[in-house]
Amino acid sequence: MCRISSSVAKPGLVRHTGIEPYIAFGELSNSPSQRGEQLKAAFERAGVRAEIPADIQAAMWEKFVFIAAVSGLGAVAGAPLGVLRSVPETRNLLVQAMEETAAVGRAKGVNLSSDMVPRTLAHIDGMLAGVTASMQRDIAEGCPSELDSQNGAVVRMGNQGGIPTPVHNFLYGILLPKEMKARGALEY
Repeated sequence: MCRISSSVAKPGLVRHTGIEPYIAFGELSNSPSQRGEQLKAAFERAGVRAEIPADIQAAMWEKFVFIAAVSGLGAVAGAPLGVLRSVPETRNLLVQAMEETAAVGRAKGVNLSSDMVPRTLAHIDGMLAGVTASMQRDIAEGCPSELDSQNGAVVRMGNQGGIPTPVHNFLYGILLPKEMKARGALEY
């Protein structure tokens, strides 16, 4: 699992913005492994902050809670993170989207802490105002995106587990025509 904000400035040039690069990984069983420690050491030697969380499933879901909300809402609003968090009505949707994803994760047995959404929101509040998610940028540029594996996945897993996901249903449904157009499945 990576945390980074970057974009392709031009072919062959990736611009890193706003977030200290970070990578977390681990065995899906959460058991310690020599290969995990070796990989962590290699990243650290290269100057990349790396971590082996105690619960890799929870760590991946925490990122998923963050990225699905920020990506979908940012794509619909067409606004950077600073706007999403500063407009009260939009901030409320951001929180609702994160809570929906967290509820889906918990229903799937992921051990997400009760303060995970407020901690994630505090992290968002500390990020640079101009940050946008890659999915948001892809949709804005008319390119195929991660819509199906982010907001679409929350909707599908919510349906399977009987967890309501009204914000993600809206985000997915409103962005789906653009995604279909980008993938050549719909013309308009």
